[in-house]
Amino acid sequence: MTSQNTDLAQLLDSRIRDVPDYPKPGVLFKDIAPLLADAEAFAALTRALAERARELGATKVVGLEARGFVLAAPAAFAAGLGFVPIRKKGKLPGEVFARSYELEYGSATLEVQCDAFAPGEKVLVVDDVLATGGTIAASLDLVQEAGAELVGVVVLMELGFLPGRERLLPHLGGAPLETLITV
Repeated sequence: MTSQNTDLAQLLDSRIRDVPDYPKPGVLFKDIAPLLADAEAFAALTRALAERARELGATKVVGLEARGFVLAAPAAFAAGLGFVPIRKKGKLPGEVFARSYELEYGSATLEVQCDAFAPGEKVLVVDDVLATGGTIAASLDLVQEAGAELVGVVVLMELGFLPGRERLLPHLGGAPLETLITV
């Protein structure tokens, strides 16, 4: 990791607040609201994501509902690229591709509009947290089903004590998976 990357990681990490016992007892929630409220930290994060999108040759940036939107949309704008949301079931109009996946307690379904990408379009997927990997894996499958080419995944924070990275490997197709902070 370069000095610049280390400095960015330290800045971002210093703006993430730990909230014990949220949303349930025993969970230590990583709250990114203070990071988003800090103009310097949010701008540094946006610039880093936009730069990575350009380096990877992305033509669109995908954000995952909901906090991924907050990170991906400004990065897409800063990079001069389009933004595509992947949303929870029933939130997008028109024809959609859907992918269901398992959560700790139940299941969920994500969707992307069928016409979100031109065939072969190059996509960077951005999200806030990589935990168990289910949400991101389902999203990567949707990107592929919609006819786009995955050029990379960048997440703000990886929970390194969970198996998310291993779960994503079969879905990446050789594209890089990068995290700015590992906790």
